Amino acid sequence: MPSQDPVVRAKNMSEVALGYTETQARVEAERCIQCAAAPCKKGCPVSVPIPEFIKHIQEGDFKGAVDTIKNTNLLPAICGRVCPQEKQCQSFCTVGKMLKSPEKAVAIGRLERFVADWERAHDLISVPTPKPDTGKKVAVIGSGPAGLTVAADIRREGHSVTVFEAFQKTGGVMVYGIPEFRLPKAIVAKEVENLKKMGVEFRTSFLVGRTATLEQLLDEGGYDAAFIGTGAGLPKFMRIEGENLIGVFSANEYLTRSNLMKAYDRDHADTPLYDAKRVAVFGGGNVAMDGARTALRLGAEKVYCVYRRTRAEMPARIEEVAHAFEEGVDFHFLENPTKFIGDDKGRLVGVELLSYELGEPDASGRRKPVAIPGTEHVLDIDAAVIALGNDSNPLMAQTTPGLNVTKYGNIIVDPETQKTSIDRVWAGGDIVLGAATVILAMGEGRRAAASMNAYLAGK
Repeated sequence: MPSQDPVVRAKNMSEVALGYTETQARVEAERCIQCAAAPCKKGCPVSVPIPEFIKHIQEGDFKGAVDTIKNTNLLPAICGRVCPQEKQCQSFCTVGKMLKSPEKAVAIGRLERFVADWERAHDLISVPTPKPDTGKKVAVIGSGPAGLTVAADIRREGHSVTVFEAFQKTGGVMVYGIPEFRLPKAIVAKEVENLKKMGVEFRTSFLVGRTATLEQLLDEGGYDAAFIGTGAGLPKFMRIEGENLIGVFSANEYLTRSNLMKAYDRDHADTPLYDAKRVAVFGGGNVAMDGARTALRLGAEKVYCVYRRTRAEMPARIEEVAHAFEEGVDFHFLENPTKFIGDDKGRLVGVELLSYELGEPDASGRRKPVAIPGTEHVLDIDAAVIALGNDSNPLMAQTTPGLNVTKYGNIIVDPETQKTSIDRVWAGGDIVLGAATVILAMGEGRRAAASMNAYLAGK
């Protein structure tokens, strides 16, 4: 797919990938052989009718293609950009299997993005018409991918839906976590706008558990059912010496300042920005790639990504890692920090790293990193971003008696229905899964909404 020049894009926040032209989309769609068994569908958590929408593209019917996707997914412009297609639908693609690589499969996600963008560019966006009002009310807590999916599917059945969002903007992790250069916020806003056109109400700056408890929403607010999709927003730290120094950030804080509060836009935003010239990001997932590439765009002259395994074991999407390399991120594989080093004013000036080698595979199936004693060395940095994943936000569990959670704080649900331990309450997304992906959260949302709709129909 065409993209910005790496040298140019590393200094701006505009979207990296530029998208297919109509001709490119039709050429790519022609690679789909329309398998009768459609194995690609097995890899889609929301069951998008993939061969059907690609068939429309082959025929030049782009509107028909996006409408087909919307039968099961109202967020195609988002999913087309951030879904890990190579691990989901494209991993089942017959073409990819014939060519022995999901990277060579039909570019399902890129085609999904193309038709969603085409619809928006041609001002042809249409939204489903909800069934007649039932008089039933549903509260959705959190406006991330799981919450938005539930809101859409519940509203389609004619129930009233109110989405409660703690931040001042809707979109959850898609707004505060994923950078503008990978998912423009205007696209998230447009998808939310479509839900508003369906009649979904949004209440922002409303923190359930503080502004009102879940019990109050159900008992005093008159809601017949509720869905919890509050995500995994509690950052993990390494618990090593010096982690409290000035200049050490969690990826949550670093990315939220840039994405949600637009710290990068110094001419228009008042968000405080920590000036740093040598930034190290610790981790190997998509959030680490986002942090490293954001640091470049915030003005860092040198950005390191420190990961204790090798490139082959990195959990980040292959495409995101490649983009980071192209833009100049300096990867330090087989290294891990042992302590952060500060000056006499408490400011970060360096990090001590220990070298590793790979041992036998561990429980994750990846080769386990084994420390090499005596290999400590210092890397001079003035900012560190810790991107080791997130735990679940504990607020709902702390303020909702009877809500069962795991020892990690994830809400326990019936895997078939997403029903929690509390009557009239369902949950899904990262608050159940731990930190996962947009499309997995949406899959949980679809399953929860089906169960909630069945419950409301019999109420």
